[in-house]
Amino acid sequence: MPSDPSKAPFGTLLAPTMAVARFTDGEWRAHELRPTGTIELHPAAHVLHYASTCFEGFKAYRWSDGSIHLFRVDRHIERLRQSARSLFLPEPDPKQLLEMIQATVEDNRDSVPEAPGSLYLRPVLFGTTPNIGAAGTPSAEAQLIVLASPVWDYFGLKPLRILVDDVHSRSAALMGCVKTGGNYAAALGPTLEARRRHQTDQVLFAPAGEIQETGAANFLLLRQGRLLTRKLDTAILHGVTRDSLLTLARSEGYAVEERSFDVREMLEWTRDGEAALSGTAAVLAGVGVLIHNDQEHRVGNGEVGELTRALRAKLISIQRGEAPDRFDWTRRV
Repeated sequence: MPSDPSKAPFGTLLAPTMAVARFTDGEWRAHELRPTGTIELHPAAHVLHYASTCFEGFKAYRWSDGSIHLFRVDRHIERLRQSARSLFLPEPDPKQLLEMIQATVEDNRDSVPEAPGSLYLRPVLFGTTPNIGAAGTPSAEAQLIVLASPVWDYFGLKPLRILVDDVHSRSAALMGCVKTGGNYAAALGPTLEARRRHQTDQVLFAPAGEIQETGAANFLLLRQGRLLTRKLDTAILHGVTRDSLLTLARSEGYAVEERSFDVREMLEWTRDGEAALSGTAAVLAGVGVLIHNDQEHRVGNGEVGELTRALRAKLISIQRGEAPDRFDWTRRV
């Protein structure tokens, strides 16, 4: 472990133990805790050939009194079950998955950082049926693992540089709402190329000029009393942090719009408004520059906007137990 764990890249530190369960003969077997490490996987496993895998990402927070709380775990469990249904994988039992998550956190209590850190939880589900001829057949066997990773800020409060790609989609139209590795693989090439050419942090995908999301987060526009984001459909991820921010914004008096909008409207908005990325890792990260057709467009004054900072702070204060949880989002472990 590095001398200063808070400087480690996001997700590179893993807690000592993980929870593991298997689906065989039509049912989920009892889970077990074991040391975090390698697993045995048949080379013909369905996941290695046909990408039958999905995952979730959410956090547990250590509050000032030492207690540990999960944030919106029920919503993340249901989204993993929805991803499993979309991929025709065995659905995790919600009660068992919650027990696995809680057991992982409890067994790794010493790995939960003090604020501003948190413990990132990563349940991952994948097909294990050994059959290289099963391209048209769902995996009848599966494995479910809950990993834990102490983390700190992903983007922090630096203003981000974002390339607007108005040609490519982030994912297949029907799979954007599924949290599966294939979507991230599809976004990797354009993201690396944008980083090489423009020193950007992310790519905002906008096929035919219509705004979708970035490779790692949902996209929001803010100005005084207003918030605009793309409507939910199968092309984008139904972000839990996105939903939390929209709920919080409405409670603060924002007029929240969920609809389609294009690059032209976005650039017009950001002349004097704000833009931000939302996600479990990012929370709410401000955008300072949008690059479109090799031209740089400054967002507002080029810094993280005041509205973005304020909304981010309000959400974090609930997650850390520093403000009342009016929405029943937190669960004590």
